[in-house]
Amino acid sequence: MKEQENISFLQKELSFGKVFPDKQKESFYTEFASLLESGIAIQRALSLLIEEQEKKKILGVLEGISADLVSGSTLAEAMRKSGHFISYEYQSVRIGEETGRLHYVLEHLAKFYSDKVKLKRQLIGVFTYPGFVLLITIGVLYFMLNSVVPMFEDVFKQFGQELPFLTQKIIGLSRYFSTFLIGFILLVGALSAYGYSQRKEIWFRSLTAKIALRIPVFGKLIEKIYLARMCQSMSLLLSAKTPLVSTLDLVEEMIGFYPIEHALQEVKQGIRKGDSLHVGMSRFPIFDKRMISLTKIAEEINQLDATYDRLAKQYQDDIDYRTKLIGTIIEPLIIVIIGSIVGVIMVSMYLPMFNLSNVIK
Repeated sequence: MKEQENISFLQKELSFGKVFPDKQKESFYTEFASLLESGIAIQRALSLLIEEQEKKKILGVLEGISADLVSGSTLAEAMRKSGHFISYEYQSVRIGEETGRLHYVLEHLAKFYSDKVKLKRQLIGVFTYPGFVLLITIGVLYFMLNSVVPMFEDVFKQFGQELPFLTQKIIGLSRYFSTFLIGFILLVGALSAYGYSQRKEIWFRSLTAKIALRIPVFGKLIEKIYLARMCQSMSLLLSAKTPLVSTLDLVEEMIGFYPIEHALQEVKQGIRKGDSLHVGMSRFPIFDKRMISLTKIAEEINQLDATYDRLAKQYQDDIDYRTKLIGTIIEPLIIVIIGSIVGVIMVSMYLPMFNLSNVIK
């Protein structure tokens, strides 16, 4: 059951055109929390949210939840039945209902989706310009190798001289560039299809996570993103007096990143055998030394929830910094790469002309 929920979460994370998008969930949880905090009952608060909802698909989801509440279901159970909320959401809501801190849980979920939307926008902003430039570069390269280089080749044939090595290679590339490009597109398509079919397999998730973490600059960013999510969730659940093992169960379900999921599984087993949290975490390199040290101190003073809240904020600040850094680095790097490619092609085309001038002299 747990594995099915985890797979369902991953599928929703990777899906496009969701009925209840992340931005809408942020607004939903923010307004819901405000209404509950002001003393309005759950059913009445949900009715007010339904009245102001303009999107038909989301309206249908909320009306379904409201109907389940009327029939006697809890809010968490109604959210689970709707099929539009991940396990982490309705389990957190269940804990909020049981502890009387539902508005606090909803505020946390609003912040969780706010950070998620913010990160998506940052990454889109970072990669939009490089992506556009890359497409233009491919177009220019295609034009040069299929139109410009063949014209030079016709001229070179009249020289009657042996062409430089670099020129020969560029001319050879131009002859088969269309074939190479089609082959490359087909290869990428085949690998993408295979990856999609294997996305649920543990070996594939483990391999792709290892590769992602080894990518320069981006690897650290990916690591910080998932550690921030983990710390946010740990803070919420522990502050709601959720038992530590149950907290780790829920966090494992919402992370969606194999190295942390695997580590938490082993940590839970160690806790059941009597180990402390920081001892179990110290066995896995995905958790940095600072997190482990602060976890150890927090366990000694019984302040795990506050410690993980501070860690989440620090990781989020680090994510903001690294995102801006990537944007600063990647643009000039792409310009250098583009200039190098065009430069090599142009130099290779003019080399025979230089040699010809030497022959004439």
